[in-house]
Amino acid sequence: MLIIAIGKSKSKPMQVNKSALPDVLVIEPKVFGDARGFFKETYHRERYRELGIGGDFVQDNFSRSCKGTLRGLHYQIRHAQGKLVHVVHGKVFDVAVDLRRSSPNFGKWMGVELSDENHRQVYVPPGFAHGFCVLSELADVVYKCTDIYSPQHERTLLWNDSELGIDWPVDGEPILSEKDLQGIPFADAECYE
Repeated sequence: MLIIAIGKSKSKPMQVNKSALPDVLVIEPKVFGDARGFFKETYHRERYRELGIGGDFVQDNFSRSCKGTLRGLHYQIRHAQGKLVHVVHGKVFDVAVDLRRSSPNFGKWMGVELSDENHRQVYVPPGFAHGFCVLSELADVVYKCTDIYSPQHERTLLWNDSELGIDWPVDGEPILSEKDLQGIPFADAECYE
């Protein structure tokens, strides 16, 4: 992983790690903790732009899910969304799949554990499908989006498509929504150019 340090203070800056998919970034913000608890900055427009996380975030989403829930893999074929994801409570395995036909990583996926203990964030740029499964008893996930939710353009990849081969850390069958149960195989998916 490539680690990029940003910030001008003498204290340890946030770290950014390039994932197995170079456009997907794993961010480790600085956490200031003491006997009272902790403080961390979850977004700072200028600092994140220095990382190449451009565009404006126009919508924030919050989801609460119980253990064994799998949400995804979602994307919007128009109004493609970049997502900055972090966990407020609990632990999830977060996944991004590259759906850009022009990318050398087309059809590849990456996964990272996000939790309230490791404080990691993941930036999933437009052109990727996104999903996560819950590893803790309960998980609260927050994500900022670079475009609005557009239900008529939303698509869902089949979470367990053998062509993708995602190694989900779930025991048995996950808890899925009706929409996610009807996800389409990667071979039949609408993709980006």
